[in-house]
Amino acid sequence: MNITFYDRTSEGEPWVEELAEALPGARVSAWQPGAPAADYAVVWKPPQQLLDEQPRLKGIFNVGAGVDAICRLNLPQGVPLVRIDDGGMAVQMSEYVCHALIRHFREFDRCEADTRNGVWRQHETLSRRDFPVGIMGLGVLGERVARAVSLFEYPTLGWSRTPRSIDGVTCFSGEQGFGEFLGATRVLVNLLPLTPQTENIINRETLSRLLPGAYVINVARGAHVVDEDLLAAIGSGHVAGATLDVFRTEPLPEDHPFWREPKISLTPHTSARTLRADSIAQIAQKIMALEKGEPVAGIVDPAHGY
Repeated sequence: MNITFYDRTSEGEPWVEELAEALPGARVSAWQPGAPAADYAVVWKPPQQLLDEQPRLKGIFNVGAGVDAICRLNLPQGVPLVRIDDGGMAVQMSEYVCHALIRHFREFDRCEADTRNGVWRQHETLSRRDFPVGIMGLGVLGERVARAVSLFEYPTLGWSRTPRSIDGVTCFSGEQGFGEFLGATRVLVNLLPLTPQTENIINRETLSRLLPGAYVINVARGAHVVDEDLLAAIGSGHVAGATLDVFRTEPLPEDHPFWREPKISLTPHTSARTLRADSIAQIAQKIMALEKGEPVAGIVDPAHGY
């Protein structure tokens, strides 16, 4: 069994070595143009050439949760595209979102500003009842985040394309449920996959339907947000601020107005990183299942983009 590995953003050697250890007998190599035909490809943001040169693939494994980049390629017909179900990302994402939520709710930015200026001042205690949190996207990561948020006893809502049921979460679905979801949400958390249908979904109209004093946490893709609409909503006061981890262009350009908006907290796409050991164990297990003709979880429908 031959496995080819490609990651445009990192060194491939550790992945190649650890994949070989996890799959004894498999020949694992880093992809280069003209590489021998492989049975499986383990990739992150591969070039079209890789897929074109691999005519006998039995499976393509996407290293990471987002599949928007690979779904833009011309994928081979009949070859399953498999995403990482978690890979250690769900707990990281839950940490990040809960931190951003609680930092805003408890007004820690104001407290830190006061203490830096030598001011001892206690702020008004807010009620969680007034801070319903709405999570857009209830896949593996979104469901985990929703469950984590609900443990802190915030009213927790979720919205997805198709109906879902999650303990402790009020779920909405489809276009009909979207408006009701937005109208009941004060803290909007975006964990949607990026598809033609979800691109620019956080726009002027969407933001205007949120409860006054809303807050936005985007940990999915930068292209979900219309940047100028978010800035305008913050400028108007309808949106109190945002925590953003992803951007249309990364690194974020030096002249982008997000840098200069004090009500926006920025992080450099670090909300949840793929953990190599966890991901390799999952990939190896799924490859062995496919070799036995067994079903595997995480099959992507390229037409839907997730």
